[in-house]
Amino acid sequence: MPFCEIELLGNKLGLKNPIELAIQEEKISKQKAAELFNNPILDKYAAGSFAMLAAIHHFLFADIYDFAGKIREVNIAKGNFRFASAMYLASSILEVEKMPQQTFEQIVEKYVEMNILHPFREGNGRSMRIWLDLIFKSEIKQVVEWQKINKEDYLLAMERSPVRDIEIKYLLKSAMTDKIDDFYIYSRGIDQSYLYENYREFKLEELLKKD
Repeated sequence: MPFCEIELLGNKLGLKNPIELAIQEEKISKQKAAELFNNPILDKYAAGSFAMLAAIHHFLFADIYDFAGKIREVNIAKGNFRFASAMYLASSILEVEKMPQQTFEQIVEKYVEMNILHPFREGNGRSMRIWLDLIFKSEIKQVVEWQKINKEDYLLAMERSPVRDIEIKYLLKSAMTDKIDDFYIYSRGIDQSYLYENYREFKLEELLKKD
């Protein structure tokens, strides 16, 4: 069963049960993620820009949440880690946008900083991993085979990344591929990305077969 917050998020689906909401969120947003593969809708945004990240988030979650693509106005935390204060998000986002992204190391460092911000109320990790791949694709003609990265290893590396980013760099480096236009790799990567957040009710391939 997918992870859901104790506090039920207000949603466009009219759902009052957080488990039902989590299931529908996974189903709908995974189907939208499939539509994003090589989608020209993102061509007007610069890779690595917050505008692109916000567009990804909006595309994935607009059918579910009113806050899709919008900078959060509340403070959030995960475990004992508090993400950047909502008060300073707008200015902090501008600083992260300015970070260089010409090399693998620079791109990962930018990703880590954006993760610390966690600019949205929900759906940050899933949106940012697509965003990260689009930066890699644009700058170094590679993407991540996420299915090669173990969930526990990834989460632990990301938890430590604000202080020590060598682990997440190592994990990502070991999973890079130049098959940037392979939908099979992309779809499996989406499933793995959702698994990191404990969304595992649906396989993207199966959802697409049902359509």
